[in-house]
Amino acid sequence: MAHRIADIARALAADAVGDLDLVIERASEPAMAGQRDLAMAMDPKYGAGLKLGHAEAAILWPGADWQALGLKAAIFAPRGRLAMAGVTQLLDPGPALAPGIHPMTVIDPSAEIAADASIGPFVTIGARTIIGPGARIATQVSIAEDVVIGVDALILQGVRIGARVRIGDRFIGQPGAVIGADGFSFVTPERSGVEDVRATLGYRTEIREQSWIRIHSLGAVTIGDDVEVGANSCIDRGTIRDTRIGRGTKLDNLVQVGHNVEIGTDCLLCGQVGIGGSSRLGDRVVLGGKAGVGDNLQVGDDVIAGAGSIVLSNVPAGRALLGYPAVKMSSQIEMHKALRRLPRYLARLAVPGGGADTAKPESEGS
Repeated sequence: MAHRIADIARALAADAVGDLDLVIERASEPAMAGQRDLAMAMDPKYGAGLKLGHAEAAILWPGADWQALGLKAAIFAPRGRLAMAGVTQLLDPGPALAPGIHPMTVIDPSAEIAADASIGPFVTIGARTIIGPGARIATQVSIAEDVVIGVDALILQGVRIGARVRIGDRFIGQPGAVIGADGFSFVTPERSGVEDVRATLGYRTEIREQSWIRIHSLGAVTIGDDVEVGANSCIDRGTIRDTRIGRGTKLDNLVQVGHNVEIGTDCLLCGQVGIGGSSRLGDRVVLGGKAGVGDNLQVGDDVIAGAGSIVLSNVPAGRALLGYPAVKMSSQIEMHKALRRLPRYLARLAVPGGGADTAKPESEGS
């Protein structure tokens, strides 16, 4: 897919200089760029790579001396990653899906499929389901009964969408995502060990046998517009009310959203995040990779939790968190510094001739 430098700059609303009729076909890292590539060098640290490659055009940081870098044309990007978003969107051809409905599909006669939908082979669509205009559905997708999907959906290989799920416009489902599976909800006939531990913070009067009885999921999942769900992520349906994902929210790969969870607008959940059942996240919440939120918690608007953080209590709006259990990021950094200093402090407190290094090991069984 070929584009002139002038057209790319116009699409990015960016300034360009040099030969604006120069045509490029691909984006490339600077050191590996060929003559028909657009080198992505939006930061001075990537400038040296241009001399290793053969790019004639590049996206550069503001004020860069493009001619000294040996280029014939340049586009200047004040915000590099934003420019990358625009370039990748412009150059992405999307999945190769043939128009129309492949003959090797199984679609219930009561389903309503938009006339311009593209549906690949081995797709199944259940009764009374509605697929909106512009839908692109890749191979081996399963969509159950009474599902509604808005306009311009892109549902990639192996996605599973359960019964009664409602999805807004411009949805993207990456391969293997599961939306609308049953929630993980069980109860014991008598008070369980988990209930004892939660109530007493660890003290148990007795340990007894117990069995688990399944609580069925009568709710579904409701997803707003412009939501993306990453590969092999799972969104469980609600027990009575729906699990809800707000407009513009993005889920990375391997994200688990429990039953009855409510996630606000424009949230960002990175890889391996887990949200416990019935918790609520506000708008614009960001959870770093492997972060977790316990069940039945409230996380306010604009909260940011760093990678690996485990949220075990309610969080007020605007707070930055880190650690396990998650605390204010500044507090966690001070705690970590203190922990690193601990061996030094212990060495200062050690009795001459004694201490941890010279202590005799305890006898076996002591």
